[in-house]
Amino acid sequence: MSRTARDGMVDLRRVLHRHPEPAWREFYTTSLLVDEIERIGVDELAVGREAMDPDERMAVPSDGELETWFERARERGAREDVLDACEGGYTGCVAVLDRGEGPSIGLRVDIDALFIEEASDEDHRPVREGFRSEHEGLMHACGHDAHMTIGLATLERVKESDFSGTLTVFFQPAEEDGGGGRPMAEGPYMAGIEYLLCVHVGLDHPSGEVVAGIEKPLAMSHLNAEFRGRSAHAGKAPHAGANAIQAMATAVGNVYGIPRHADGMTRVNVGRVEAGTASNVIAEGATVVAEVRGETTALMEYMRERLERTFESAARMHGCEVDLHLHSESPRADSDPELRDVVHGVAEGLEGVDSPIRSADFGASEDATFLMRAVQEAGGLASYVIVGTDHPDSHHTPHFDVDERSLGLAVDVLTESIHRIAAEHPQSVSSSTR
Repeated sequence: MSRTARDGMVDLRRVLHRHPEPAWREFYTTSLLVDEIERIGVDELAVGREAMDPDERMAVPSDGELETWFERARERGAREDVLDACEGGYTGCVAVLDRGEGPSIGLRVDIDALFIEEASDEDHRPVREGFRSEHEGLMHACGHDAHMTIGLATLERVKESDFSGTLTVFFQPAEEDGGGGRPMAEGPYMAGIEYLLCVHVGLDHPSGEVVAGIEKPLAMSHLNAEFRGRSAHAGKAPHAGANAIQAMATAVGNVYGIPRHADGMTRVNVGRVEAGTASNVIAEGATVVAEVRGETTALMEYMRERLERTFESAARMHGCEVDLHLHSESPRADSDPELRDVVHGVAEGLEGVDSPIRSADFGASEDATFLMRAVQEAGGLASYVIVGTDHPDSHHTPHFDVDERSLGLAVDVLTESIHRIAAEHPQSVSSSTR
């Protein structure tokens, strides 16, 4: 891609949109990002394992899945040095601009896509204008293609300015599965970050609206359960079996009866079940994919403990056993008012922002909270910013798209916020223990 990320944001976003990849399989995506970052020119670039704590990954797919996407990326022309750095599913990267004394500021964007078949009708703009997903059954249905573009363009804008301090941009993998936030939060590049900005487009906020900082993201846990019973002939000897389907069905029905908590919002959902082999066989195995959420981390843990207890009781009731595995999780972390106010002040003065909003409830979950919490626990400030964008259908749907005019506005909001942080906090001195 020959044009700069700043001047060619629409083209760049469309290239990324055409090549979606799922969590921990963003090999080609990482290669495209590295190309752009090297073209921009930074002081440090960490790719793959070097960008994170590799032992903290969650929601990692099978070796076979990783290998399939690894080879697809190679066939599409991904760089061999990037593939080497990402082999085994260690995708994503971190770019650092070191401009001397000043605050150490982080910017986090996500890079993975969703297992959704993108719409193919002519009313869908990516079809009409030739940038529909080239991977059947997979698409950028949540705006991560826009987020990457915004991250790159902000990096370039800051580099070209008189910014003094350190800017670290985290291109985080595996957000949709909740698996990439923790390893980046535990990685070496979080050390010394004093201010962290995270960004998302849309989320039912229209073009021209900017939310300076979200509140009340729900803490979340994804869990997988495997029920193990004993097979038998359903006609001749049903008494000899231990029916994993019965255990699973009891568990699924009962988890929806977990009492809500007086301290705040809680959620539980079973999203996928799979069991059995034939109508005349008592099923010996069944699997369940479920999730719990809570308005606080403690409430999420309350729901998770009761889900686990419910599943274990259902297994015992039907003479089965159950193995429970934590697939991924994320805590709650709210935007800090001090940093939120900085972003709000910037948004109020920007052309194109019709409705600056100081804060709004998030109502969903996001593993950027791992990075936010890491900064906050070290004494820093974090804010999760929403830049509104008109989209013809909801997030996570086949017709999702973004108003590409929002890309430049997001870059303006972030760039000016970074400059204002530097101007208002000159006493901060960037430091690193890497």
